[in-house]
Amino acid sequence: MRRLAVARSLFPPTTLARAIDTLGYVQADPIRAPARAQDLILRQRVNGYRAGDLERRYATLGIEEDVFINYGFVTRAVQALMHPRGASLRPAAANKRAQALLDFVRERGTVHPREVDAHFSHGTVTNYWGGSSSATTHLLEAMHYKGLLRVARRDNGIRIYAPHQHGPGAIGSEARTARVDALVDVVVNQYAPLPALSLSQVIARLRYAAPQWRGELKGALQRARQRLAHATIDGQSWYWPEPTAIATSAERDTVHLLAPFDPVVWDRRRFELLWGWPYRFEAYTPVAKRKLAYYALPMLWRDHVVGWGDLSIKNGELRAVFGYAAGKPPRERAFKHALEEELERMRTFLT
Repeated sequence: MRRLAVARSLFPPTTLARAIDTLGYVQADPIRAPARAQDLILRQRVNGYRAGDLERRYATLGIEEDVFINYGFVTRAVQALMHPRGASLRPAAANKRAQALLDFVRERGTVHPREVDAHFSHGTVTNYWGGSSSATTHLLEAMHYKGLLRVARRDNGIRIYAPHQHGPGAIGSEARTARVDALVDVVVNQYAPLPALSLSQVIARLRYAAPQWRGELKGALQRARQRLAHATIDGQSWYWPEPTAIATSAERDTVHLLAPFDPVVWDRRRFELLWGWPYRFEAYTPVAKRKLAYYALPMLWRDHVVGWGDLSIKNGELRAVFGYAAGKPPRERAFKHALEEELERMRTFLT
């Protein structure tokens, strides 16, 4: 299962477009330590990838920013499976403001949130974290989620919005079932092999991708259990797509420092089953309670996650501190050399 998990996800590096097409979805995160999650994920799978390439080339790749099981980047084929989500906003009064805003965006083609805020002066609202956010930003994000707007590009990290329209919303039951099953295939392809409970939970998270069809997900789980390849190991059922050949070749002497949201390590339950120790994302954990680091990067050596790296840039230099699940690094001579090679790849990626 470890070999399968690594081999399925860390496919041979290819072009950026092909890597995104293979993945279908790349999770995004704004924290840069030492780079954003989407860049750390793609650098493992794209030849010659540099931090920021996704944002720089976004408009040419045929992809969209959207919510899948989390916020990130999806191919347009995947986005088409999720929409339309229904254009009505809550409360109902928001629909009138949304229509006026949509007319404003259509008139200009693309807009910066600052332009919208200056024109409409919407004020502020309380955000998810309990703080204050621009009501304009909140409305733009809601309209983006509903599919009325798309992210055309980013300027210095700020979303620039353009009008958008998806296809007709009413589809028959057979077409709806096919779409939901296709979404399941995308998420399973991303994270397989999956233990049974993780399969249930990751399919349940598709309620964010297609809230209009959340009632269909229970049936989709049952169908997935029937059609996916599966095996029971030590009493634990595992599921993955067929056909898949489990790697049997010699292990490669390679170290990968992975993003906390990389598909190889994203499922914390699977992580502990495969590698025997608990990995936690601690960026929002108080310093005194952290056991690893603010942004610990799981360290994959061959097909084992043996520890983590805490990387930062200071005075233009890459600094790295490592921790190991066993308390010390692997004893093989090849490990030290492989780790140095990975750090050199990281330096090149960050330039």
